[in-house]
Amino acid sequence: MEPILKGRGLVKRYGKVTALDHCDFDLMPGEILAVIGDNGAGKSTLIKAMSGAVTPDEGIVELEGQQVRFTSPIDARHAGIETVYQTLAMSPALSIADNMFMGRELRKPGFRGKVLRQLDRKKMEEIAREKLSELGLMTIQNINQAVETLSGGQRQGVAVARAAAFGSKVIILDEPTAALGVKESRRVLELIQDVKSRGIPIILISHNMPHVFEVADRIHVHRLGKRLCVVDPKDHSMSDAVAYMTGATVPDGAHAA
Repeated sequence: MEPILKGRGLVKRYGKVTALDHCDFDLMPGEILAVIGDNGAGKSTLIKAMSGAVTPDEGIVELEGQQVRFTSPIDARHAGIETVYQTLAMSPALSIADNMFMGRELRKPGFRGKVLRQLDRKKMEEIAREKLSELGLMTIQNINQAVETLSGGQRQGVAVARAAAFGSKVIILDEPTAALGVKESRRVLELIQDVKSRGIPIILISHNMPHVFEVADRIHVHRLGKRLCVVDPKDHSMSDAVAYMTGATVPDGAHAA
């Protein structure tokens, strides 16, 4: 099976600091791949290279076997890669529907849309409601309520629903449970499983080892700017993963990069 998203020999330097050092990356179709690593290991830079937020100095990125070169997150989005950043990138004062369609608003058909550029609010609200229902998020009663009135878990849910609605090929989640309580974290993990069941592969960046080991099919261990190894959570313990991540242990029997 060929990876749906692949990176080879990725290098990114910021002055004298090498954030990515000939890094390789593979995301297989339909899987949840967790990316773990110590602070400063280069995880964020790797994900930004995959999502178009940074352009690597060297190396190639392939999506579905075709080489791609993203110069912005919008390029990646058009190619079918959606990213949910830690900040969620939402406008608190706008409604749920407005946030779901931010930057890709639907216009009314015909003259009113093309010439008068009127938005098709009814259609956007319908699709937003449908997408939230698909992911079991209709505890949110009013699609027009402002995002600032939602709890942390509901906001995260809306962000994941937005990614699932438009991420046709890959969804990247950056620390999706970092600021959430136990109950809300549980709902987000269920959301991740729901998205996976629809056949969309997910890259999950997380420091939360129990969450990683609960949902991930494979774990990419990132250290000193490159992929150290890829491990199967069924064959390795959390303490193994932490030891690889921190350099306390050299992987043995893991799929070395």
